This record gives sequence, structure tokens and C-alpha cells, in this order.
Amino acid sequence: MRESDWPGEERRYPPLTSPTWAVRAPLAAWLEQQAQNGERYRVLDVGCGPKPYYPFFAERASEYVGVDVVDNPAAELRGPVESLPVEDGSFDVVLCTQVLEHCDDPAQAVRELRRVTAPGGRVLASTHGVQWYHPSPVDYWRWTQEGLRRLFSTNADWRELEIEPSGGTTACLAMLVGAYVELGLRRLGAQSLARGPVWLLNRSAAALDRRSRLLGEVRPGSLTANFHVVATVAPS
Repeated sequence: MRESDWPGEERRYPPLTSPTWAVRAPLAAWLEQQAQNGERYRVLDVGCGPKPYYPFFAERASEYVGVDVVDNPAAELRGPVESLPVEDGSFDVVLCTQVLEHCDDPAQAVRELRRVTAPGGRVLASTHGVQWYHPSPVDYWRWTQEGLRRLFSTNADWRELEIEPSGGTTACLAMLVGAYVELGLRRLGAQSLARGPVWLLNRSAAALDRRSRLLGEVRPGSLTANFHVVATVAPS
């Protein structure tokens, strides 16, 4: 199957006309880069949905297994992130993208992610800093950088823990404004008219964030749409 035929292309290559571009574009770029680290690794995709990021890992992964909490024909396994139906240390790369905000027990989720990761392996997680309410089926949590560091560091042992913002304050603001522009026009039956304003908001915000280092940093007063976490397990 060609990559363009694989489900989820709008997540791998989100258009600037999407209100969620500030989350999805950096996330896809980050995962594509992370996929280049190593080869012949086993991947567990937790909360896999249609496995939109599988094409990034396909050439290097010896196995790619999806697990989801709901009945999902794309998933090989079914179970919640707090109780993954796999053996200890059985996967080299464990993906957990945009799942933690929906789970019942984030601390137990982190313990499970660590449990199923092989020595020397990595957990690649992402979750929201700022986002509108989006039950899927529930929506519980938002984090700061320090909150995520505490969540991961107090619930598992890691050799390395990296937590980075996915974008700057201006991009986050553009995301919020663009979402409500689209929502308002959708309610008026004119959703297509949102494409131009959303494109302009996303493009302008990205340019402003690139020009100012301060806008991209986590500091008092900043807004961050999403965070990326790389948690590495020590080798045996």
C-alpha cells in the first residue's frame, strides 16, 4: 500500500487550513524524526486509532502492534493504557500520542508504558497543554511542562527524560482563535469560509514564533498547545 493510501494522511500532513494544525504538524514532524532512530525495532501504538503514523515507522519496524480501548479493526489488541495486554519489556518503541488526557489514571498509565518498554527502549508520548474540551469518550487532563516531568519521573525510572513544547505561544493562540472561527461559521452553515482565516492565522503565528525565541519557550505567561515526551529506559 502506498503511503498516500494509508489512513490518517490528514494527521501526517495536516493542512494549514486545519484549526488543529498547531498540534498535528509538529507532532507528525517529531514522530517522523523519532522513527529514524534505530532499526528492526518492535513498536506498540497505544490508543492507535487507524494507525496514522505507521508509515513513518514501516521501513524500520520489525513489528507494529496497535492497541486500543475501543473495538477497532485496525488494532491487534484491546485494552486501556492503564492495563496493557502485553508482556513486560516486549517493545522497543512505545507510542502514546494524545492519549494521556483521556485516561482514568495517568500515573498508572505511565507505569504501564514503562513496564512494556524493553531495556534501552523509548516511550514517545504527547499530550495537551492547552486545548478545548474534547471528550473521546472523556477528557480529563491538561499539563504543564513541570507537571509532565513530575508525572513521568515519580512513577517510573528512566535513564533520560526529555519534555519539549511542540510550538510557541502565538501558534497556540492562533489555534484557539481558528477553532472558534470555524465553530462559529459551522453553526451558520458556512464552514468552508473558515479555511482562509484559519490558514492566515496558522501561517502568521508560525512566522512570529520562528522570529522570536521567547515565544517558543516555556516561561511565565506562555501558552503551549502540546508537549512531546521522550522517556528512555536504561539498557540492561
